[in-house]
Amino acid sequence: MRRFITCFLATLACILSPAYNDHRGHNLDSLEREVGRWTPQAMDKASEEELLTLNRTCRDLMLGYSALNGEKCVFYARKALSISEPRGWEEANADAARYIGQCFWGAGQYDSSLFYYRKALAAVERMAGGATSLTNPDGYSEKEVDDTRSALYGAIGNLYNMMDSIPQAMDWYGKAGAIFDKYGWNQSSAVLYYNIGETWVEQGDLRKAVQAYEKALGHAQGDSLMVAMAQKGLGRVYMEEGKTWKAMRYLLKADEYFSSHEKEELTFSKENYEYMSATLLAQRKQIVLMAAGGVLLVLLLIGLLLLWKRLRKSTREKTEVSAVLEETLGEIQPSPAQDRPQLSEREKEILDLLSKGYTTPQIAGALNLSPETIKWYRKKLLVKFDVANTAELVAQARDNLILSSVPPPDWYGRP
Repeated sequence: MRRFITCFLATLACILSPAYNDHRGHNLDSLEREVGRWTPQAMDKASEEELLTLNRTCRDLMLGYSALNGEKCVFYARKALSISEPRGWEEANADAARYIGQCFWGAGQYDSSLFYYRKALAAVERMAGGATSLTNPDGYSEKEVDDTRSALYGAIGNLYNMMDSIPQAMDWYGKAGAIFDKYGWNQSSAVLYYNIGETWVEQGDLRKAVQAYEKALGHAQGDSLMVAMAQKGLGRVYMEEGKTWKAMRYLLKADEYFSSHEKEELTFSKENYEYMSATLLAQRKQIVLMAAGGVLLVLLLIGLLLLWKRLRKSTREKTEVSAVLEETLGEIQPSPAQDRPQLSEREKEILDLLSKGYTTPQIAGALNLSPETIKWYRKKLLVKFDVANTAELVAQARDNLILSSVPPPDWYGRP
């Protein structure tokens, strides 16, 4: 997949480069027949203008076969070199040598590819140094030199990329990008930064991949393939980062282009659809996890609420028990003998309610105490009056004038 994408970008870069026209519409058979009629003897008698035309035809064939037949591309590139090298046509030399290098690169013959790229670099330097030709008797302009350089720098970057020499690849890509920025060649920049984004995805550096794809999207213009490719790249990265809603937004935008150009871009349309399917699946999983997390959160809150209530109740009971113990400890201190039991205000309240027929839960509710605390007070009262039950307790309290001697009217009828 990586080689396919990189080859696609190399071809697209050549098409978009200002120095080259789109020759895909040319009839290659007719061009081959035209070149075939030039025998070695005819070439020896040809004028410089005729040889220049023949060189251009060979380069047209070279470019036409670059994405179709690597062997034929190399054949016509070498034929073009056989004409241009003896005559010092450096732009033609750089062009042909670069295409030979790209063909070897596509075949995985990296040493041979680098050899021809170096030949192309040398030709470019001679162009910059003032070399002339029939088409450029005054020498090459800075823009012509930079145009040839940028295409070559990108190709060398692709070579080091495939050799996994990423720092070197990025160095050459940077040189090409500087030239694209210099002249505002936005489409070429879009191709370059998309290629860089793909490289960083391969390396697992998604942050740098996003930066590169965003630059590609910024340079790409209109309803173009490169806009869709950059959107697809961003969608893929955000999908891998788990940002599925953001990923889907970019993938849907890319799908709009691919769906309207399905015949031309079937491979990329299929790839984008696969990313969309994977993103939807990831979204469903995230929704299930979020729902489960929400349920767990609600259960946790309920548990915390119950725990808080229990702690509050325990704290209140602890406070009540402490008060009772403190009161009890105070009562067991030595004191002068007394004729009747001494009661605290709380005990008097409880004794009064008992005499009125209140039950333990009713007394707890009336005094805002726990039932356990009321039970504790009732036991204390039984001990203080030395009685066995509530009826005897109430009777003793009346005998000791702690309670009124007349029972309430509803003593026996109160629940």
